[in-house]
Amino acid sequence: MSNQSVAAGVSLAGVMAHCGGSPVGAVKLLVGAIASAPAAPQPYTALAELWRDRRSELKDSLEEDGSLGAVLAQAYFLFLDGDMDDAVMALGSVTGVRPDVAWGAAPWFGDARFLGAVGAGALAEACLRTLDYGHDLDTDEMRERFAPWFHALDVVSERNPVPESLAAMARLPRACGRYELSFALCDRADAVNRVMWTAVARAATWRAMGDLDQAAAAFEGALLLDPANWSLYLDLADVRAEQGDFAAAASLVEQGLEYEPHEVSLRAAGAAYRTRVYGSSDDLMALIALAPELANTTYRDLLIDYACAGPQLPRRLVAKAHRSRKS
Repeated sequence: MSNQSVAAGVSLAGVMAHCGGSPVGAVKLLVGAIASAPAAPQPYTALAELWRDRRSELKDSLEEDGSLGAVLAQAYFLFLDGDMDDAVMALGSVTGVRPDVAWGAAPWFGDARFLGAVGAGALAEACLRTLDYGHDLDTDEMRERFAPWFHALDVVSERNPVPESLAAMARLPRACGRYELSFALCDRADAVNRVMWTAVARAATWRAMGDLDQAAAAFEGALLLDPANWSLYLDLADVRAEQGDFAAAASLVEQGLEYEPHEVSLRAAGAAYRTRVYGSSDDLMALIALAPELANTTYRDLLIDYACAGPQLPRRLVAKAHRSRKS
């Protein structure tokens, strides 16, 4: 029995017969049909019947099965039980693994019962889960697949405008290149209460668009709201470095170190920016020593590149810094 035939309307009885009466086997077949045609209503109808009739058997088996198919089925069963928050977070996890499938086209995801009950915090967490694996979502195909998510963001953010949640939601449209929706969520959040996270979301969106002046201004606004937050000093310092103002970047890092003197990313950035400005061999050696502790290797390599362009550095030390990328 093909996924296409199931999606086209084969009955639950037919599915069960094909699976030898196994409800777990039936779930697997129906999930495969959903993957091939996420918007088709028939597999969901069959799953609902199965959940109604064989709940106890399915619940035990699904709880032990962490596969993508099991999580997808759980998302729908949670919806049927009225647990909209866990349902959306489960679908977010599935989408993060396989964003090439339009899971959000599921009829239940656009259902008024779901959109009217799911919490802003849960939808925000689901959005973050869609980004967990770092897939490239900034394409026309992805924007089309995520259209139901964008609709959900619009509806839920208007109904339940929790600023911190809306700031987190803004990450998904930003990743998809829907910058206007990201800003709209920030505007809606600010209308309720201005918080640091919304300013950071604005800054990140401006930065993604390549507007570093606006990004810097937004990070400065975030610092006014949370002046003791070391990571904001680092964020603004990194923007200043992108703009070529390494002296300002070094100064900002020093301010951040006043609040978190042992933070390795601050210490490494400070060493890199001072090396770039002053050609300090001592600072470059400090960066080399800190490099293995930086978990973000892309950021580590960027700092090394910045530092190695400093004036009048010994060639052997520069070569050693480049070799530290491999450590």
